[in-house]
Amino acid sequence: MPPRTRRGDIAPSSHGYTADRVYALVKDGILRNQLPDGTRLRETELAAEIGVSRTPVREALRRLTGEGLVETTRHLGCRVRGWQDRDLNEIFRLRALLESQAARLAAQNLGEPGIATLSELCDAMEALVASSGADASKRDALPTLNNRFHSLILAGSGSQRLQTLATQVISLPLVLHTFTRYEDREISRSMAHHRELVDAFRAGDPDWAESVMRAHIYAGHAVMKRGLAIPRLDNERSG
Repeated sequence: MPPRTRRGDIAPSSHGYTADRVYALVKDGILRNQLPDGTRLRETELAAEIGVSRTPVREALRRLTGEGLVETTRHLGCRVRGWQDRDLNEIFRLRALLESQAARLAAQNLGEPGIATLSELCDAMEALVASSGADASKRDALPTLNNRFHSLILAGSGSQRLQTLATQVISLPLVLHTFTRYEDREISRSMAHHRELVDAFRAGDPDWAESVMRAHIYAGHAVMKRGLAIPRLDNERSG
């Protein structure tokens, strides 16, 4: 019988794991907080626990470093990246500015086909939440659907420059981390924000759309602050 990992039981070992599988296992452990922020990721230990050589582990850690989930320093090696209060405040503040502006423009530019697609994504997310019940692992598809929802709004803004800036600011690893920390009531609130955005787009009301998106982004920031015990965001919010 293969040995079990000591880090939150990420998965049992198998010599058949490729670098892609090692990558998926470690990434899943990070996003589920089985490998908490700051955890040292030693190649030798991971290789032994998963049952592979160090080569695929090294490649997986390199990919995770490139995605921002792992940070590598010269003398300390690899560890799960931790988010500082300054990083979070800056990222969420910029997201609120950029995505609320995108929502404002989308309310003026989105046609019925685009609005219909956003509504269908709301249906899919709500159905996923309803079917998952108490099994949070079944919500794994939520970040993908959510990212598509937000990407369509950015595209609907009609501003390529705004899309480029938002893409540079939005940290996918941070978004994924946020979703793993949502409680049921916070998931429900997020779904309600999505529906209200669709209503604002259908009404062609830019002020409404902008205010809902801003509230939506700051609600996500509140989730991260609670999970990481980050100090309260200052009062530099606009609107």
